[in-house]
Amino acid sequence: MKYTAKAAISAIALTVAGAAHAEPQAEVLHWWTAGGEAKAVAVLQQEFSDNGGTWTDMPVAGGGGDAAMTALRARVLSGNAPTAVQLKGPAIQEWYEEGVLADISSVAEAEGWADVLPAQIAEHMKCEGSWCAAPVNVHRVDWIWANKSVLDANGIEMPTTWDEFNAAAEKLQAAGVIPLAHGGQSWQDATVFETVVLGLGGPEFFQKALVDLDPEALTSDTMVKVFDQMRTLRGYVDDNFSGRDWNLATAMVMNGEAAFQIMGDWAKGEFLAAGKVPGEDFLCASTPGEGYLYNVDSFAMFEVDGDDKKAGQDLLAKLIVGPNFQKVFNLNKGSIPVRTDVSLDEFDECAVKSSEDMKASAETGSLLPSYAHGMALRGAQSGAITDVVTAHFNSDMSSEDAVKMLADAVANSM
Repeated sequence: MKYTAKAAISAIALTVAGAAHAEPQAEVLHWWTAGGEAKAVAVLQQEFSDNGGTWTDMPVAGGGGDAAMTALRARVLSGNAPTAVQLKGPAIQEWYEEGVLADISSVAEAEGWADVLPAQIAEHMKCEGSWCAAPVNVHRVDWIWANKSVLDANGIEMPTTWDEFNAAAEKLQAAGVIPLAHGGQSWQDATVFETVVLGLGGPEFFQKALVDLDPEALTSDTMVKVFDQMRTLRGYVDDNFSGRDWNLATAMVMNGEAAFQIMGDWAKGEFLAAGKVPGEDFLCASTPGEGYLYNVDSFAMFEVDGDDKKAGQDLLAKLIVGPNFQKVFNLNKGSIPVRTDVSLDEFDECAVKSSEDMKASAETGSLLPSYAHGMALRGAQSGAITDVVTAHFNSDMSSEDAVKMLADAVANSM
């Protein structure tokens, strides 16, 4: 008995020593293949290599990650999961339920993640209380972007209520300017919809309707008003919006063809890449109402064999949430650091506003997960809502019919 215990202790000591000297290896699956995104990933790759690691890049372009998920499923089924995968929101929990995620709590605790991450966002990174993913950034979704010279020429201030927005849009339309640049893709419709839900209903209503899927909220008079406002907004969009990509809608605002765009802060990346200056060429403000809708990119760590891969996983997790990467990555991506202790001296005024609003919303309980961007709901439920929103936006369906259809679609998706 004594001999067995002694042998076991020796084996553990050897394993620990081996892990300490293993050269960190990481195969990273992600879908950041466009301009600023690719640049941002290169920063992480470089930092990993500077720390003695070997990075194998596995970029899968297209479909907002759909193609990447198909590739991931094939890898996991064949028993050969990548070290780290770009995943977010409830998708992290779905993979955890498949029994394939690794526990990175030792890194999170050693690095003090709980002290520097907003509590609401930290919860997305945990699986039954253990850390299983590392957050990269925070994108704010509920933004309105505007062409400053178009607003100035028409004597319009940035709207703070939906009534003000509608009045500004009417004035712009009369002056021959497209009020709202929009791309007719279902996720863009969903993005606008959730900002209207937050603006007209408030944070508590948003939580009930689009996070808890409360039937009373979904069938309420407030939800009817939301669809009324969506119908109004549909009237401010040009006739050629069908199938337009979001960045082409941003370009319409940039070149003065349209006045406003409702889009997450990846739109800011387009303005900045074109050399536009916030406050001078374009304006940013939260969409009317209170609260903050977040979309957080993160990397989930998958169960892997081999000390070198485990060492790679630990190093990667440490670097992703580390202050240096948080700063450099987010300067490239247009988002803000998820850490609340990173200096924003080098960030633009829109990023500073976003960070201040995030901290304030975290304190008041109005920091909320975006349903349109996969943070609040699982795929079946969010898909059911988006189908109704898009069907309404592209037809003359009444708001009352849309609300009934919404409640039925959610119930059927459960």
